[in-house]
Amino acid sequence: MGKITVILILGAALAVGAGIWYAQTRGYYAPVDGPVTLSLAGPAGVAPLSAGDVRAIASPASPLGFRACFTHEQGASADLRPEPRTDAAPTIAPGWFDCFDAGEIDAMLIDGTATAYTGYPNAQYGVDRVVALAADGRGWAWHQLNDCGDKAYDGTPTGPSCPDRDTFQPLVEGSF
Repeated sequence: MGKITVILILGAALAVGAGIWYAQTRGYYAPVDGPVTLSLAGPAGVAPLSAGDVRAIASPASPLGFRACFTHEQGASADLRPEPRTDAAPTIAPGWFDCFDAGEIDAMLIDGTATAYTGYPNAQYGVDRVVALAADGRGWAWHQLNDCGDKAYDGTPTGPSCPDRDTFQPLVEGSF
């Protein structure tokens, strides 16, 4: 009787563990079908970024689940004058999305071989799309909380500088 109980408990623990692993690495992510909006934002507005070989994933469960890898032939537009983001922090992607290595991207941002910019402010409410461009022609994008998101999700009043949540319109992929 004791062996059967132990086997049932271990079997249940393995099933739960497998379910959690699947949900975290596969279940909450899906490839983005169709065009992906890659852009750079600056004082002059938002302009499309010319990109090729785009691979992207997103999570319907979280606005922070977006990751993309691409190639580019241009740096930041001189006309747009985007400011580099000093708070850029690439987030870890699932292991099967092998083109996005958050550790490598972060190291490139630190050593200056890549520069991060705001790609699209408020792609989702309180979440900016951040774009990092490397000198070797590689690029990456991810979503990161902005000041409004930090305030909105910790319960602090957002204030007048944040968009109105009731009328907010999120980024629609391929809208450029």
